Amino acid sequence: MDDPDLLVIGGGAGGISAAQAAARQGATVLLVQDGPIGGDCTFTGCVPSKALLAAAASGAGFAEAMARVRCAVTTIAGNEDDDAMAAQGISVRHARARFKAPGVVDVDGISVRAPRTIVATGAGPFLPPTPGLDTLEVLTNETLFQLDHQPASLAVLGGGPMGVEMAQAFARLGTAVTLIEAEDRVLPGEAAAASAIVGRALSADGVDLRVTERLAKAEATPAGARLHLASGAIVEAERVLVAIGRSPTSRGFGLEDIGVALDGRGFVQTDAALRTNVAGIWAVGDVTGRLQFTHAAARMGLIAADNALSPLARVRPKRFSTAAIPWVTFTDPEVAHVGMTEAEAADHGGRVATVPFDAFDRAIASGRADGYFTLIAGPRRVLGNAGGGRLLGATAVGPCAGELVHEVALGIQTGMFAGRLAQTVHAYPSWSVAVQIAAAQLFFNIDGRGHRPARG
Repeated sequence: MDDPDLLVIGGGAGGISAAQAAARQGATVLLVQDGPIGGDCTFTGCVPSKALLAAAASGAGFAEAMARVRCAVTTIAGNEDDDAMAAQGISVRHARARFKAPGVVDVDGISVRAPRTIVATGAGPFLPPTPGLDTLEVLTNETLFQLDHQPASLAVLGGGPMGVEMAQAFARLGTAVTLIEAEDRVLPGEAAAASAIVGRALSADGVDLRVTERLAKAEATPAGARLHLASGAIVEAERVLVAIGRSPTSRGFGLEDIGVALDGRGFVQTDAALRTNVAGIWAVGDVTGRLQFTHAAARMGLIAADNALSPLARVRPKRFSTAAIPWVTFTDPEVAHVGMTEAEAADHGGRVATVPFDAFDRAIASGRADGYFTLIAGPRRVLGNAGGGRLLGATAVGPCAGELVHEVALGIQTGMFAGRLAQTVHAYPSWSVAVQIAAAQLFFNIDGRGHRPARG
């Protein structure tokens, strides 16, 4: 095993992206992955969950839905396997890597010396220390898609993106679903209006929502599980899905032994250039505790590889920013967001323009009026709100919400005047006309709707 220019530990989205970026620059790259290339997204995350959602929405039965999941995973994994990596000039070794010293990593008993290493080991499901939970054979994203029979009932712990997505999918497949969330609404990280719309959609699909509820203890029963909630309520279910957070996969690689700083939860600490506190070591993706999305990890991988290999990075490294990175919850309706929230924009002189879908032609024609598109803009230095100001963020809730926010993401990334969105002709009656209407509200009233100041 020749010593590479760059060693990448972890073969998920961040690791693959870093390895590919380095190989394109002509560097020799060794990617070490303890398992198949593709990581969480391909095998236990984005790919299977979206395949299951699509199958459930189409009316497929459980067996057919899981077959579609396996087909999607197999097809996409085939584009990321060892042969695909080799074709791009990337060497792969399936093994466990452990640092022996900065720049020296043990790989299958062989000491590999690499002047640059990128840690991309990801994260795994967090299991809370709730009394009795360890007596259950709980499901997580790592085991959910291995089910060989449909549970008659499913309790979902956690109302975040994964929790609501899988609650809706299984409810549509015919499973009786109860969703338990400690906060007062599902998707508590999103705008309250977005949470309310998704909550109504889940209820319409038959999901029993238990918000402001905490799991006090659990016990196994002959029929599955009995969950005791802090309120005194009891939930019975055949299976339990835990979807309440992620824990970094940072232990066991020798990071602590060589002085790499971890935070209290175990996430690898980095600066904006994705450098750790140990020279020659960068970290990307979920293990850093930053935005835990595949596309965010891929972006981090690109930046870290460039910073590791470019001589210019010593004086002017590239920096990772979340300002223009969108995220989407793929429920029906979808919830999408990019940039600042309204509360955040209030501190930046933000102005908010909203297109409610009950007054939006495409939504009315489609019979999908329960949604909205919100655009946030703020003043520029010196120019103020001329030209509409600068784009700060957007939120969309609706059937194609995940597609609507990317136009705004481009505008944020390029520093576009918000008015450009209003000037650009959008095909009528596409969903993206909502973006144009919202931008136009920054300049004049449309049917009595204009912008308003952002509220904290």
